[in-house]
Formats: sequence, structure tokens, C-alpha cells
Amino acid sequence: MTETVFPQEVHDVLVVGGGSVGLSAAVFLARHGVRALVVERESGPRAHPRATGIGPRTIELLREVGLEQAVNEVAVDMTGATLGKITVDTIAGADLATLAADLPTRRQAFDTMTYSPARLRGVCPQNRLDRVLLDAARERGAHVAYDTELLSLEQDADGVTAVVSGPDGTRTLRARYVIAADGVRGQVRRTLGIGVTGPGPLGPELHNVMFHADLSHLTGEYGFALAEITTPEAPGMVMAIDGTTEWVFHTGQEPDPDLVRTAIGDPGLKLEIVSVLGWRARGQVADRFRDGRVFLAGDAAHAVPPTGAFGLNTGVADAHNLAWKLARVLSGRSDAALLDTYHDERRPVALLALEQSLLRMRDLRMHFGHGPEAARLRAEAGAVNAPIVHVGYRYGGASAVEGLPSTEDVTLCLDGSPGSRLPHVWIGERSSLDLVGPDFSVFTGTPVPDPGVPVHVVEGWPYGTVLVRPDGFVAWRGEDDALAAAVRTYTAGA
Repeated sequence: MTETVFPQEVHDVLVVGGGSVGLSAAVFLARHGVRALVVERESGPRAHPRATGIGPRTIELLREVGLEQAVNEVAVDMTGATLGKITVDTIAGADLATLAADLPTRRQAFDTMTYSPARLRGVCPQNRLDRVLLDAARERGAHVAYDTELLSLEQDADGVTAVVSGPDGTRTLRARYVIAADGVRGQVRRTLGIGVTGPGPLGPELHNVMFHADLSHLTGEYGFALAEITTPEAPGMVMAIDGTTEWVFHTGQEPDPDLVRTAIGDPGLKLEIVSVLGWRARGQVADRFRDGRVFLAGDAAHAVPPTGAFGLNTGVADAHNLAWKLARVLSGRSDAALLDTYHDERRPVALLALEQSLLRMRDLRMHFGHGPEAARLRAEAGAVNAPIVHVGYRYGGASAVEGLPSTEDVTLCLDGSPGSRLPHVWIGERSSLDLVGPDFSVFTGTPVPDPGVPVHVVEGWPYGTVLVRPDGFVAWRGEDDALAAAVRTYTAGA
């Protein structure tokens, strides 16, 4: 390969890794006027589905950048008589009608979710999400380079020099900042010498088996997101990808078509194994999320077991937290000290996600159960309800749940307190969250003197006068006569 040097080509942000978190970072940066260069060593978006559970906060963030509908269109429709997790001997032996009568449907869950305007009609496999994000990133000006691998990076006072290898040879690039979203085995964290905290590998190596088979003769009018298979001959998990013909089977045994047929319970089933991805659950959090001009995000910063669907969602929120801060520092509107808050805010959230996933691995009823019994199990184990992990946590404390008024009712946690996500209130057909723009803004129930940022006067607003950051989190709450000073302080990034 030949080396091509571009001494004048300086990118504001280089994103290493073009998975869901890296592409999300590019989209969020574009919302704030920053064009990112994304390099990904794979030849394109992965076709194999991995995570499927997209949480409410992630949908809020996608809604913010105009992608809620696009993701809904590629998600599996589970708004009807579709179940979440079921436990059965085999799919063929399951009485889905009886299970549907005993368990709440997704539509019922929608009706009780009053804390967010975001809605996803069902599961959205990660490969489908990535396609939406890739199109959005490119449409908004990001450059996404596949078949391009990071070889090295070095920092100095003004930026980062990165050497990458791609289809056109070896190139030397300059960037003012780098987001490392290159996964749990990515190079950047190791290059920086950043250690990790946590139990590390968990359980045996597993196979994620994607297969095509028409199961409509077994599921009928019902569906499910996840089926725990207990038959001794083929234990594992069957996950719906499209709910009709696309499925994934997680197994610890050597995968073959007959093993999958045994799990389904139909020895004559016509099926095709499309691909197999080996994986192993892991629990770890990086000791530092920042090293100079380089920031870790997603699995590069934290590996969270899949129980609870906290890993991917925490990673997307990392990117969202970081994007507006980088944009403000790059434009000179905030002091560079603002970037220190990325580690301070996101690492406690990652520790919470890991802790809660590990607790749920001990007893899945804490996560998939319903009503008082599940709440009792969580209380006894020291676990919190899943919506709090997704959206109810707070910034600014020693932990992400310090000072929360409830570990079960997320609506009580979203009370306008500094460090919490702005409460969702319908204002006509728009949510208060829809009014959060790329700058700081004020929400109040009564008019206030012009503070120099957008002001939203909401009739009946019960949360006092609050200053809201561009990521929708409350920066300050107080008396109107102190508002102007608060705006000066927080917008400067002090």
C-alpha cells in the first residue's frame, strides 16, 4: 500500500466504528452542525441482527432527529396480540393463546407509558436500525468510510493524528477530536491504556444463529419477542426478527438445522441457517471515558450483558450526551472544560446499566415479570425498574440513582430536578421534549425576563423555572431573578 498524507484535511470529529453508536454519533453531531468522518473496518453494515430491544430514551433521541417514524417502519409490529418474553418447552408445544390472556400486550404497555412521547411498535433488530442511521448520517453530511481500519493514533495539543488503511491505501488524517465506538475488542481503548472494572467474561461461548423459517402455522395470530426454550435436547432462546420468517436462536450447542428444529418442536420444518455469530456475554466498564481529545462510547466504554437491553441504549445515549458538548466547544460557545462532564455523567450511568443487568441475570422475573411480585423481587435484590435505567437516572451525583424519589415509578423521578431528563408534557400535539432545540432553553409556567436563550411558557407547567440543556436534561432550577446568571454560567460550560 502507498501512504497518502492530507496535511490540510482536518476533521472536526473522527468516529472510529460504524456500528449503531458510531452512526448515532454522526447523526447527533450533524444536528448540531458538525460533520463527522466515520471509519469502519467492516465492508458495510452488519447483516446479522444483534440487539433488538430499543428503549424509550433511544426512541426519544431518534424522534429528536426526525427518525422515529423511519425506525418504526422497519421495526416488527408488536402492537397487537404479541407477547414479550415467554418460557416454553418448544414453540410447537406453546399455548400462545393462553399466554396472551395472562400477559399484557405491547399496546397495554403503550397505554401506561405516560412519561414519554416516544413509541416503537415492536422490536427493531440492530441491523435494521443501522441502515436507518447510515442513510440519515450520509444525508446530513457525514462521511462514512467502510473497509477502513484504524492503524494508529497520536494526540498533541491541537488534535489527533490517525493513520487508517482503506481501499485507496494508507492515509494520515487529522481530527480535532475522536470518538472511539469500535466495540468491546476495539483498538482505541487498548492503545490508550485504559483499564476496565467489572467481572469480565460471563458464562460460556454462545452461537447467535440467524435462520429463515415460516412459523406462522405454530404462532397463528399471536407472536412473541423472545421465547426461552427449555427442552433438554435444545435449550436456548428464540428471538423474533420479523416475527414471521426471520428468527435468531441463541444456543450453547454446535448449531445445525436439526438442533433448531428440535427447539422449534417441528422435526419436518423447512428452514435455512443464514449466518452464525459467536458471542459471549461480558460485564465491564472502562475506568476512564476520556483521554485528552479521545472519548470512548458504546461497547468501547462499557460491555453490558443483554439481559435488560441496557447496553445498546446506553451507548446511543453516550453519543447523544457527547455530541452537543463537542459542538459547543468546537464552535467556541463553551469552555473546553465542558468535555470533562462526559466521563463524570456517563460512567455512573454505565455502571448502573451493568449492575442492573447482572442482577437480572440471577432472576429473569425481575425484568420480565409484571406487577407487585416483580417489584418485590427487585426491591429484595436492590434492583430498579427498567424505565429508570433507560430514562430515569440523574447526572451530578456519586451514582446515577442517588437521591431518586422512587426506584420503581419513573414518573416520580422525572420531576424537573437538576440532572434529570426534562418532564414530558403534551403541549397541543407536541411534547415538551419536542421543544428542546440545539441550544439551551428555558421552560416555565409564567413569563420571565429575556435570558438570552429560547423561552417556552407552558400553561399549567408544575415544575418551576428550569434551564434545559441541548440534550434535554435539566441544568438548573430556581427563582426567576437568578435565571440570567444561571444561563451565563451553564452556557459557558463552567
